[in-house]
Amino acid sequence: MMRPGVKQYVVARPLYSEDSFAEDHEKIYRHHKTMLDHVKQYFTCDSKRAKNAALSLLPVISWMKIYRIKEWLLSDIVSGVSTGLVAVLQGLAYCLLASLPAWYGLFSAFFPVITYFFLGTSRHISVGPFPVLCLMIGSVVTRLVPDEGQPLNITAFEGLSIDERRVLVAYSVTFLTGIMQLAMGMLQVGFVVMYLSDTLVSGFTTAAAIHILVSQLKFVLGLQVPGISGPLSIIYTLEIIFNKITSTNVCDVVISLVIMGVVFIVKEINDRFKSKLPVPIPIEVIMTVIACGVSFAFDFKTRYGIDTVGHIPKGYESPVAPNIHILQETAVEAFPMAIVGFAVAFSVAKVYSVKHDYTIDGNQELIAFGVSNIFGASFKSFAASTSLSRSAVQESTGGKTQVAGLLSAIIVMIVTLAIGFLLEPLPKSVLGAVVIVNLKGMLMQFSEVPYLWRRDKPDCMVWLGTCFASIILGLDLGLAVGLGMELISVVIRAQFKNVFTLQCDVNGKAPPQIYEPEGVKIFRIPSPIFFANIEFFRSKLVEVGFNPLRVLRKRNKALRMIRKLLKKGDLQWTSKGFLNTSCGPIQESEDESNMEELDLPTDFKDLPVRIDWNAELPANIVVPSVDLHSLILDFAAVSFLDISALKGLKTALKELIRVEIDVYIVACDPYILEKLYHCCFFDDEVQPSMFFLTLHDAMLHILEKHPESTEKKSNYEKDQRQNSEYLFLFGSSSS
Repeated sequence: MMRPGVKQYVVARPLYSEDSFAEDHEKIYRHHKTMLDHVKQYFTCDSKRAKNAALSLLPVISWMKIYRIKEWLLSDIVSGVSTGLVAVLQGLAYCLLASLPAWYGLFSAFFPVITYFFLGTSRHISVGPFPVLCLMIGSVVTRLVPDEGQPLNITAFEGLSIDERRVLVAYSVTFLTGIMQLAMGMLQVGFVVMYLSDTLVSGFTTAAAIHILVSQLKFVLGLQVPGISGPLSIIYTLEIIFNKITSTNVCDVVISLVIMGVVFIVKEINDRFKSKLPVPIPIEVIMTVIACGVSFAFDFKTRYGIDTVGHIPKGYESPVAPNIHILQETAVEAFPMAIVGFAVAFSVAKVYSVKHDYTIDGNQELIAFGVSNIFGASFKSFAASTSLSRSAVQESTGGKTQVAGLLSAIIVMIVTLAIGFLLEPLPKSVLGAVVIVNLKGMLMQFSEVPYLWRRDKPDCMVWLGTCFASIILGLDLGLAVGLGMELISVVIRAQFKNVFTLQCDVNGKAPPQIYEPEGVKIFRIPSPIFFANIEFFRSKLVEVGFNPLRVLRKRNKALRMIRKLLKKGDLQWTSKGFLNTSCGPIQESEDESNMEELDLPTDFKDLPVRIDWNAELPANIVVPSVDLHSLILDFAAVSFLDISALKGLKTALKELIRVEIDVYIVACDPYILEKLYHCCFFDDEVQPSMFFLTLHDAMLHILEKHPESTEKKSNYEKDQRQNSEYLFLFGSSSS
């Protein structure tokens, strides 16, 4: 019953099938561009197109035209200085993850920022070293140039120290990463990031946080642990650390614990009182300055044997070219680095673009990071992305545009050119402690597991599989495993989704609270139909209560038997029906010849009357009864059909039609219907007249054709209008 006071509306229109609707309403045909049209358009150039291309490739022009100097400049200056100080510290700290001398991190915090200023579309992310990417570079570096043993046999390594070899590997793989990102951007394939779901990225970055934590233990404990790469590297590293635990440097441990404790507490204060603080307290910078001063004053390196940053050269080196042999050796590792670097940066950029109401372009971001990495690699920088914490500092301190990023690069340049020597006594344990504290956000992602398990178990399995595979096998193989699991989960959802979302359950029964007209079943297909799930879809149709092909064969066998009895005279047709004239029992024929004829439509042309299959048949012939006269397939959620699905669907429809079941397809997408015409889907049996605009149209048509279906109305209103309401509710509900 309708609740009192609820507004109602009444729609009066004719009952429409797709054919009748097309007759009454002229269809607008749009011109579909051919491949040649797209090629011509791509290479056509005029002044407007050239202007748009320039604005697209140089987004800085667009936002500089609207730059509000009086309102934004001061905020960008404050943000740039704050971000620059953090960038210096994180550049030094994250460089240790890449197994490189610490000062090369300053290069990565400078060169990529310059090019991104001109080419990037995000106004708020801080470009530079990203710990996960640094760790992936470190695994490549230690594979080609291990701490113990001989490096890979590459001619360019001759005469170089171990640090110089590692720098050569790092900037070469960075150059290749940039080439890949630039190529993807030029080919307009920025959509690839969509295949990295939030669940997969969360599991992957959590595993990366575990790797980063383990890699920093040697600095926190003051141990000499060789870098290990490949599967099970984390286990081997932990084994070495535990074997050397008695050699721990107590001074390093104390410094690390103090730094971690103070930084953690102040960061919590920053988070809790961020609305009251004009800018976050730069506690990492403050503690770094204090640690440098204390280390220099008390000569920690000589007195306690701690490892410090050491000599930081002034200035920048001349541009260099990558090594071809290293590019060949690192191609496999460079591709996941290109994807991960872009995916993380794009995700962070997307968050800030939504918050501040502007748009970003994924393809242009690929170009920006590709050029940034190529340019940076020429000056011995390693791969850049964005750091979540550094971007948060840039945005929270009032940064409005990439002017703040440019100013942060200037701060890094000042340190590199003028005051870098002040950081030489900085203990590496301080950098390790800062890195570990900044892992809090990624490690807290473990709390997502219970939520995912309750809400979406397949997503939870993707998270766990990606995380554990990345921990055990390494980040590159772990990412591949995660993508594989994600693909499998998508296939499983698409292929077996129908089990749970049919309007009728797997036993062909509708929910008890829904009015179901007698002889009518409604099936809702909640996903595209394609080669992988068409057989599953057909098997669910069989579960409507009978196998149509089996029934058809039984009926054709019965017709064959009736014709044989009529020909022999054992069966005669009278005004009262068939009369059995045989004295003895009639044996059922076991003739299995011409079995293919049993799959053809039933033919009554040489019989005196059309057989009523639901009535009692002569000569004790038994055929399975069919209580269904109409089947509705709801295609509202079917977005496409492939050729295999077309063939399977047509076969299933013919089997149903041949056992005298009217099949109706409703809410079919016009493009799917157009494809059916183009693929010659229709014939004498499967006709366009079975397609209806809506489920309601089809149901009203069925009730007109089979008025006896409305007799089953116990406990329901007799009124035809309310009857229609029940039907409409039935059609739109989900099981």
